[in-house]
Amino acid sequence: MTDHTPGSGNQPEEPTSQPEGGSAGTPPAGVPPQQPDSPYARPQSQSQSPYAAQQPEAQQSFAAQQPEGQSPYAAQQAEGQQSYAAQGAQPHMTREFPHAPWPSAGGHTAVAPPQPRNRRGGLIAGVAALALVCGLVGGGVGGYVGYQFGGAGSPGVTSLDESRPARSVSTAPEGSVQQVADKVLPSVVQLQLVTARGGGEGSGIVLSSDGYILTNNHVVAGGGSGGRLTAQFHDGRSARAQVIGTDPKSDLAVVKADITGLTPAELGRSDDLPVGAPVVAIGSPFGLSGTVTSGIISAKDRPVRAGGESGGEDTVLNALQTDAAINPGNSGGPLVDMDGNVVGINSAIYSPGNGQGQAGSVGLGFAIPVDQARRIATELKEKGTATQTTLGVLIGAGDQPGALVRNVVPGGPAEQAGIRSGDLITKVDTRSIQDPDSLVAAVRSHAPGDRVTITIGGTGGERTVDATLAGQG
Repeated sequence: MTDHTPGSGNQPEEPTSQPEGGSAGTPPAGVPPQQPDSPYARPQSQSQSPYAAQQPEAQQSFAAQQPEGQSPYAAQQAEGQQSYAAQGAQPHMTREFPHAPWPSAGGHTAVAPPQPRNRRGGLIAGVAALALVCGLVGGGVGGYVGYQFGGAGSPGVTSLDESRPARSVSTAPEGSVQQVADKVLPSVVQLQLVTARGGGEGSGIVLSSDGYILTNNHVVAGGGSGGRLTAQFHDGRSARAQVIGTDPKSDLAVVKADITGLTPAELGRSDDLPVGAPVVAIGSPFGLSGTVTSGIISAKDRPVRAGGESGGEDTVLNALQTDAAINPGNSGGPLVDMDGNVVGINSAIYSPGNGQGQAGSVGLGFAIPVDQARRIATELKEKGTATQTTLGVLIGAGDQPGALVRNVVPGGPAEQAGIRSGDLITKVDTRSIQDPDSLVAAVRSHAPGDRVTITIGGTGGERTVDATLAGQG
């Protein structure tokens, strides 16, 4: 039932825009574009060889009009410029030529075009070869453009292409968990204990700038008898710590770290904390320092019997219940309100199951109210010990709801108030007492010297008495 294991780019440029399909070149001046029998006007099927090899000799007249040694394309077209566009004609479309007739890695052999039997053969062959090369280049460019703009290999815009936003410098909203964490985290400590029997971890709350820290007794139990206790702080520093005082009955302890310049936590109040109020728990669950969880106050004045470190010593807590996730290692850390004020010290969790290993949060966590913890911590810091509030009775369970008085301590508050053995205590002020643990928790929620009204029920009827609570070491 308890959490009693201590500690437990810049983007790439876009491709240069090119005319769709590219161009295989421009015929020389004087030859009308797209003649019926021109290779530029008639698309070829995939089974045809490149056009230069299949043109009848009479159809290649434009090559004969060029001075010998001059390319019909170079004379008419500057690099990267369409002569058709300059002449007012529409750009001329080509397709990508089949690659099968050309040499390839698979061993294909190029088919040589037939050689003309006239003196212009060399020039015509050269023109044909150039036309083929330009056709391939044009086809390749066209294919590339189609590949880039046709979507075949270009992914759509993704989140990865977007530039990083400017860093946010806004402050956390008023009353948000973020704001609470910003305020409280510098005041939370991770405690690590190493003893001859092993080690463990827990959390703590900075009480002073010079190193006083409040935590649970079960976190540091054994730290005063040869154990090594180390405090790890939010700013990355660490320091040895020594135990100043412990109170097993309230499960509280104060330790002192050899360090300065810390940020003390702000202590709030727990007496008027309403059920349903939002809260934040901060600590080091399972060694994960600076962990922040949030929830609400689920209940108040919850009697919780929590075992000591070895299970041999029981502590009854008058606890605040919360559904904020609390796990082993959160012990001793703060439970804070939305103003960042400490309202409780996280101490225990409900752990269903067979008890094997360390249980995790099931939404039932318990914290010592800060009103009680403040008084105990003050005494531990100043004297090393703390006084316990007592009524002066020995109690047990009866046949009815309540705490059955089995014995009265001579001279104690109960005897002075007229309480006798056999009485059944059913209320302390307006708080209902259902069992012995309820009475212990109710009495310990007060300080020595507080005056309370005790309601006694049973077969003899109901009566009330006033008692002034005492303190004992």
